[in-house]
Parts: sequence; structure tokens; C-alpha cells
Amino acid sequence: MTTKDIAIVFDCGATNVRVIAMNTSGTIVASQALSNQTDEDPFYQGGRIWDVEKMWGKLTQAARQVTATLEPDRIAGVTITTFGVDGTFVDQDGTMLYPVISWQCNRTQPIMETIAKYIPVEALYRTSGVYPYAYNTINKLVWFKENRPDIIDRAHQFVFIPSLFIHKLTGHLQNDATMAGTAMVLDLKHRTPSHDILARIGLNADILGPLAEPGSQAGFIQKQAATETGIPEGTPVYFGGHDTQFAIFGSGASLNQPVLSSGTWEILMARANQFRATEVEFACHITTEADAIPAIFNIGQNWLASGVLEWFSSHFYRELSGDVLYNTMIGEAEAIAPGSHGLSIDSAFYRDAASPNAGTISGLTLNTTRAQIYRALLESLAFRLREGLEALECAGQFKAERIICVGGGSKNRLWNQLRADVCNLPIQIINQKETTVLGAALFVFAGAGLSQSPITARENIDYQPQIITPSVDWQKYDELYKNHQSLKRIKKLS
Repeated sequence: MTTKDIAIVFDCGATNVRVIAMNTSGTIVASQALSNQTDEDPFYQGGRIWDVEKMWGKLTQAARQVTATLEPDRIAGVTITTFGVDGTFVDQDGTMLYPVISWQCNRTQPIMETIAKYIPVEALYRTSGVYPYAYNTINKLVWFKENRPDIIDRAHQFVFIPSLFIHKLTGHLQNDATMAGTAMVLDLKHRTPSHDILARIGLNADILGPLAEPGSQAGFIQKQAATETGIPEGTPVYFGGHDTQFAIFGSGASLNQPVLSSGTWEILMARANQFRATEVEFACHITTEADAIPAIFNIGQNWLASGVLEWFSSHFYRELSGDVLYNTMIGEAEAIAPGSHGLSIDSAFYRDAASPNAGTISGLTLNTTRAQIYRALLESLAFRLREGLEALECAGQFKAERIICVGGGSKNRLWNQLRADVCNLPIQIINQKETTVLGAALFVFAGAGLSQSPITARENIDYQPQIITPSVDWQKYDELYKNHQSLKRIKKLS
């Protein structure tokens, strides 16, 4: 008898849609990816939307290629994970009444700026935990209320992208808690839609419907979906949700264990059993979302990271590329002493309303080298990590013992050492690149009864952790960090 040991994960991202088959040990058995991009809104000039039918076509194409390589009897179940906040209104049959407005669309910017006419931003933040970004779902809901009330009049429910695809697979229409947790309309502490917030923006309290939990069964693959995807009819489908929640769970993180996803942007998150959403957290741009497991919260911050380093390399190492570029930059910077010869950098190069004067380099001399600048950038980003860590520890009322680091930035040995030294904490690198897919697959295995819970399913994963411990320089970096913070305060006051 064939063992059911494979989860099929539909992983829909902003640049690629993928279908991946993963087994219970966390090994990818088969995968296929196709490019993804927004389209212009045919009903709103300059607007950006996701063409759900086009995305579905790519997902089904990828699924057919993946399932063609598998023994069908090995498939334990299917799930879907996507980016947050985006969805649309549907009627009772699940038919979309308007295209899915993308988080990349700028039509919601003025909505967020004037949301206080409905409800004070501070009240929104206290209840939802979500920082008031312009792309938040609440702004799309208000946009419809102000610009297309006819859509709302005909709407049965607002449905997020993962549930739109689950409906295509099973015919079942229901949102999950992790996607609702990104919307800025959830009562985060109670994990239910906030009747107060929804009433203030003029929507029915049940517009999101009852929320399902990740790993609970949504239904079975219907006949038409089986034909389109190659997944056998009757295969169980389980709720997934927001990719961030599955990435942090898939990294192996326990409670109060921060995870740093390091790429163009760095996202620092921690799973905690409590959170705060006061003016202190608001000032720190802390955002909190619903973990994939009830009664747990994901507290996070993000900032521009490798994007700054890419700017640097394109200007100072133009003659190099690939591994030669990477190894040369690190090798040259490793020869520089802590403090980069007095060079100080504020690496917040992303300019926005919160940081109108972002990005500074201080201490340049005629003798400054590119290696000094690169090391100072890495030191600055390590300082930014410590700032974020201290803010998360305050919001979640915990003290971190180590930081798990995943993503492209985790491959930089000097950066990892600086992180460990500046934070005076071990940095753990794991041998698991697909943490989002792994996290989602673990909930399938639990839902299918292969494990008692996603946590026990995770015990089958060999992460092969590599630990980078603080060096003898950590005290020097503690002093440099405190000086860096002092200079930032002086700059802010001035």
C-alpha cells in the first residue's frame, strides 16, 4: 500500500506562482514556477489588479506538470499560500464582482491618509495590531464604499486570494484567520473580525464570514479542478493562508524566537503569546499579525537591507559580478577593524513620510576606501537589526536567546558575524530554503492525520542548523551601537 506522504502547495507570490510537492521530511519532490505580474485595472485608469483567471491558469499549468511526475496515491492533501491583504467582493456563488486590487496599486494611498474620518488610526492600531500601510485591506474596503457602493450592495462576502483559489478547487467559500490578520479589520486578540471597525467604515459585521484555521479541511478536489490540475478528484484540500506566517513557522521558530528573513528587505518577526499596540510600538512601526496557530501573535518590523548593498556594489564594484563580486566585497571588508575607521552610516535609504531625511554617510575622508564603506553598511544594518529586536522584545514582553536567519542575506558570513556581535546573540542559519512551502506543508500533514499537530510534523525536519556565536568584538560593537543610537537621537532632535 502506497504511503500518503506528499503535500501539494500552491504558492502564489508577487513575481512568481509556484506549485511544489513536498514530502514529510521537508524534501521537494517536484516543483514548477511561472512568472506573475499585475495588470492594469480595466475599470480604473492607472490602477493595478491581479488577473485571478490568468493566475489560476498558470497555477493549473504548473500543477499538471508537477502531478505528472508523482504517484497520485502519495498525495496527502493540498493547500494554498499567498501574499497578504489582497482580495475582492464576491456574490453567493463565489463569482467575483470586481478584479482583485493589488497591494501595488496607489489608489489606496489617500484612503489611508484620511482614514481618521471613519476611525482614529490609533484605535485601528490598538485593535488590529497592523501598522497603517496604504496597501492594507481596510483601504480597499473604504475605496469600494466611496467609489463603487454598487459592488458592496451586491456583495455576499469579501474573499482573500487563497480562498478564491480554494473555491476553485473545492467549491467551498471561506476565509482563513491568517489572511484576515493582515487586513487591519481583525480584532487580533480575539482572532475575529472587529464589528466596531467594520461598522465604522459602513460594512456588515459578517462581510468576512466565519474564519477557518490553517490545517482545517476546506473540502475535496472537485471533478473540474481535478481535470485542470491533475490532482486526483477527492483529494483533501486544507486551509493555508498568508505566506509570512508559514515562513516563520517553517523556519522552526518556537515562541519568543525571532526570525530574520534577509533579502532586498529584511523582515524580523517573532512568535509570541502576547503583544502590545501602544503609541510606543506605533512609533517603532511594529506590525502584528495572527500566527498560523491560534492564540499566538507574529510581531514584526521591516526595513530596506540588501537593496542598499546592491546600490553600493553597482557604484563601487562595477567591474565585478557574480561570486567574484560577492567574495571580493566580503574579503576586503573583513580586513577592516570594527568601526570602519570612524565611518558612520544610517542605512535607512528608503525615503518616506516617516523618514524624510533618510540615508546618511558620515566620517568620509580622502583616505576612505570602498571596503570601509561596505563594512560600515553591514555594521549599520546590524545596528538596525538590534533596534528591531529590542522593539520586538518590548512589544512581546520576551527576551530572545538567538535569531534564526533565512533568505539570501543569510549567506554572507561577515554580515552574520556582525549580527551576532552587535546583538550579542547566536545567529542560527538553517539548511532549509523553502520555509514558506515547508510551513504550509506541515499543516497539511497535520490536517491529514499524518501527525498530531503541525508542531509534531515539524519534528521530522532536519534543519541542519549552523550557529554563529558572538566574537570577542561584541563589547566593542555594543559601544559602537550605543554611539550610533546617540547620534540618531541627536539627528532626530535637530
